Amino acid sequence: MEATICTVCHQPIRPEYYFCPNCGNKLHVAPLSTSVWTQLGVYAFSAILPSICFIMVTKWPGVRYFKSTDKKTKTIGTIAIAILVISTIVTYWLAYTWTKEAIQSAFDSATADMSGYSL
Repeated sequence: MEATICTVCHQPIRPEYYFCPNCGNKLHVAPLSTSVWTQLGVYAFSAILPSICFIMVTKWPGVRYFKSTDKKTKTIGTIAIAILVISTIVTYWLAYTWTKEAIQSAFDSATADMSGYSL
């Protein structure tokens, strides 16, 4: 293997290094993991993200996976985005339905209480 030089500390480095062993300079981006456990984590995070009101959206790795040039990694990102969209729709639908039922229940209760009074 041919050695190159770190642009920061000018020490020899190997082309397969992601970081310079001397100064820690980031030489190039490491590939994203496509292990089964990583995939499950990305998919689970995609499913619960709307439930936590997108507070952790900056920690969600789906976009990085989707923007990858590797076909398998891009597929993981596409699935994560689909899960996010579906879970967002389900979350908003449930919130709407529960809110509507709560308002209707309160209205029915108030109407029942008022029915005992005559004008």
